[in-house]
Amino acid sequence: MDQIAFWLDQLKANLSPILTTLGVLVLVAASLSVLNRLLRPQFRRFESLLHLPVKISLRMMRLIAATVWLIAAIFILEIWGVNVGGLWTLLVSAAAVIGVGFLATWSIISNITASFFLMIWRPFQFDDMVQIFPENLQGRVVDRNFMYVLLQEDSGALIKVPNNLFLQKIIRVTPAAIPLEANERD
Repeated sequence: MDQIAFWLDQLKANLSPILTTLGVLVLVAASLSVLNRLLRPQFRRFESLLHLPVKISLRMMRLIAATVWLIAAIFILEIWGVNVGGLWTLLVSAAAVIGVGFLATWSIISNITASFFLMIWRPFQFDDMVQIFPENLQGRVVDRNFMYVLLQEDSGALIKVPNNLFLQKIIRVTPAAIPLEANERD
């Protein structure tokens, strides 16, 4: 033991960061073991309730463990005197970019899904007059695609209304005039 103390003294190593690092590693390993025992039954219950495959709960547990180890690694770097301020900035910036990406993706998926529901339910047809409440948007349906419905106002101006708005708001539909050919067939 004296040789180890002599060796550490020659390297001018401080024993405090080494012991603190070992303590953090042991604490994180023990915490993850306890967390694993506590969360595993909860994940199994969600698997049975939601009929999820086992792989999803395993991935969630691994994600939680990776996050805890990442936080521990950053804490250990702080103990050893490494400035991680820039790293925190990088992580927060990356999280913000990912969040904006998820928001944009959610909006696109929401409009595409709403487009399919509009095609199935057909609450309005081309040339129908549509009014959206409480925004009081009004116009004749002139086009529809996966992202929006194009309404033409009486003044000729065009309004692009996102498809998901038709599922979230109250709409009034005034059908277009029935063509004469359809009246003659009846």
